[in-house]
Amino acid sequence: MAEPAELDVVAIGNALVDVLSHADDERVAKLGLVKGTMSLIDETRARELYEATGPGVEISGGSAANTIVGVASFGGQAQYVGKVRNDQLGEVFGHDLRSTGVRYDTPMAGAGPATGRCLIIVTPDAQRTMGTFLGASSGLGPGDIDGSLIARARIVYLEGYLFDPPAAQEAFRKAAALAHVAGRKVALTLSDPFCVDRHRAAFLDLVEGHVDILFANEAEICALYQIASFEAALEKARGHCEIAALTRSAKGSVLLGNGTMHVIEAQPVKNVVDTTGAGDLYAAGVLYGLCRGLDLPACGRLGSLAAAEVISHVGARPMVPLVSLTG
Repeated sequence: MAEPAELDVVAIGNALVDVLSHADDERVAKLGLVKGTMSLIDETRARELYEATGPGVEISGGSAANTIVGVASFGGQAQYVGKVRNDQLGEVFGHDLRSTGVRYDTPMAGAGPATGRCLIIVTPDAQRTMGTFLGASSGLGPGDIDGSLIARARIVYLEGYLFDPPAAQEAFRKAAALAHVAGRKVALTLSDPFCVDRHRAAFLDLVEGHVDILFANEAEICALYQIASFEAALEKARGHCEIAALTRSAKGSVLLGNGTMHVIEAQPVKNVVDTTGAGDLYAAGVLYGLCRGLDLPACGRLGSLAAAEVISHVGARPMVPLVSLTG
């Protein structure tokens, strides 16, 4: 029998600093970006985009980092694993993350690329388009995975965006194996349909053999199974993992588990300002609920609550403690 867990969630992902700015659809197209998606860019392209969009709001980010901040905001015990460089942005990233109550002690890289950053352009319809320079975050590998840390968490949460470097894929498999040996659960977010397209076979292998809890939106789950119908993709997911939490924007979400399907309505929002982080915070609510032993509909409602809070303002992290919204 596994020892009692000291942590609710350990998240592993790309440690990035988000730079948010606003532009219209025409501007996004002129910059050579595909609206609503994430594209990987090099340091030169990152500099070009930064200069073309003008200064933005700089906030420590990264998909899994946003999720783990959400878990802590609900009151969960949370830790993050992600690589930064020992530079100014790296220091800012660590300080910001720890200030939210998340534990973070991954050793900084002393050489190599600078701390990664994600340039996020928000259009008037609140959609976000991202150009991501992975920088030091792409240096995360199996050596950064601490078995004793993994064994202390109820759930190990893996970020699909981190899947591009081969060393990160090895780190994921190591973390999943260690978690299962310790009797813990493994969760994965697919992150982005383009990311799925790049690594479909590897993702399928992870989902079918190493993942207990799968997070995806409608486009991502259809991309994974190369199926146009969301309903058909649902059936595929049903047979591949213990729990699947699938988001559908304004249509809410669907949770599959224990042979049953639960449809969760989206939490009403008076004014959608910025959809950045909606999926990240939805995952935070579901993960926190699972760690508290709640049933799937209750977990889904926590996810919807957290997503609604984050899309009501600029930025991918909550502006109020999420636990204050649950009473």
